[in-house]
Amino acid sequence: MQHIGTMFTKLRKLIGAASASAATVTSIPAGERVYAIGDIHGRADLMQDMIDRIDADDATRGPAQTTVIMLGDLVDRGPDSRGVITLARDWGLRRTVRYLQGNHEEMFMAAFDSDSILRHFLRHGGRETLLSYPIPFEEYQQTSLTELRLLMAERVPPEDIAFIAAMENMIQIGDYVFVHAGIRPGLPLDDQSPADLRWIRSDFLEDDTPRDFTVVHGHTITTDPEVLALRIGIDTGAFASGQLTAIGLEGTDRWLITAEGMPADEVANM
Repeated sequence: MQHIGTMFTKLRKLIGAASASAATVTSIPAGERVYAIGDIHGRADLMQDMIDRIDADDATRGPAQTTVIMLGDLVDRGPDSRGVITLARDWGLRRTVRYLQGNHEEMFMAAFDSDSILRHFLRHGGRETLLSYPIPFEEYQQTSLTELRLLMAERVPPEDIAFIAAMENMIQIGDYVFVHAGIRPGLPLDDQSPADLRWIRSDFLEDDTPRDFTVVHGHTITTDPEVLALRIGIDTGAFASGQLTAIGLEGTDRWLITAEGMPADEVANM
């Protein structure tokens, strides 16, 4: 498989994906451009490639007020969550980047205060997150949960904790709503709970109630992006598949950008 640095940008214009239930054509306000990036899960290699691709794509499209939205789950599962956080934070110093908190960031933050949540966090990719910080594997193996929480507080930089704690729950731009997981059907946007925005799955995915906005989300892994009238899902399982997906939005136009690298099993054997 080709390495990431040698792969060409995959830009695919989306056509004919909306269902007949769409009442209006969703759009981004004039003069604005938005990019949204799906779940990264510790793949700093793909994150760097996506930064390069979005910066290059944005430069070719002419002047606009551009916003990048990261849909959450920057951490866990992949090998370099700390590197992803650093890249994301530094990118935000150079351009407008907004960050949504996913369920994995929520677990990470809560694990500092609870042994039971820490245990759950470790089982769902948190082990890889902690090992991306200066916590040697041998030391990690020898600690109890309580000791590990103390070690986390000592070794995870305060700026990383503050960065995650400041992440948003929902972003609305024009006719698009950006969340990590989805929204609770039947509730106004102002009444949505953070728990639903970060964790909901089937109740949202299976709902076909007409609405006048499109939800862009991650959280639920699909082999290919799902571009529908009511929602756009762009979590393509980057940590395992080696495919990180972003969507570009301007006016009524939509296009995909894909950063591709080695699948997780090949990365682990390097």
